[in-house]
Amino acid sequence: MRLSQKALSQKARWGLAGGSLLLSPLLVSAVPVSGCSSSIEGRPVAAPGAGPVEPTFPTPGPAPSSPPPATALPAPTGPTTPSGAIALPPDNNGYVFIETKSGQTRCQINKDTVGCEAPFTDSPLKDGEHANGVSITAGGSVQWVLGNLGAIPTVTIDYKTYAAQGWTINATEEGTRFTNDKTGHGMFVSIEKVDTF
Repeated sequence: MRLSQKALSQKARWGLAGGSLLLSPLLVSAVPVSGCSSSIEGRPVAAPGAGPVEPTFPTPGPAPSSPPPATALPAPTGPTTPSGAIALPPDNNGYVFIETKSGQTRCQINKDTVGCEAPFTDSPLKDGEHANGVSITAGGSVQWVLGNLGAIPTVTIDYKTYAAQGWTINATEEGTRFTNDKTGHGMFVSIEKVDTF
């Protein structure tokens, strides 16, 4: 009889342990996810003829509990990424937002696409107006658009080489060259011209 009670109490302990193991994932999944946001800070810049000017609003400073901004570190080098390129970390959605040193060109970069907005002097017409936006995919597809990147949280880059989301960015006084590290496709962007490759 003692053996049966021992076996029963052993089964009860295992049953409780199994029950608590089953409850653990349920309790963990009940924790709400925090830190997600759909708002993006920055300042809008409208090109001449790009439609109505977007209003400017003062942007609040970082909340006291916000972590300090990430510092740029040299990027790991890939097959075409130059050694010593400065890494630009992406936001939570996988985007890097930059503004050129001149302040005339703003771009958003993700793994698949680079899109830039500027007051281009020789862009194609879209809906009767000169396009003020151009994008290129990692595969080399180019698209000209009318639009405004809106209030994006840009990082102003200097005339140096950077790495962001699989793209090498070579910024000079003449313009900025974006090259996809895997495919070699990209574009050179300046106010006067855009060359794609």
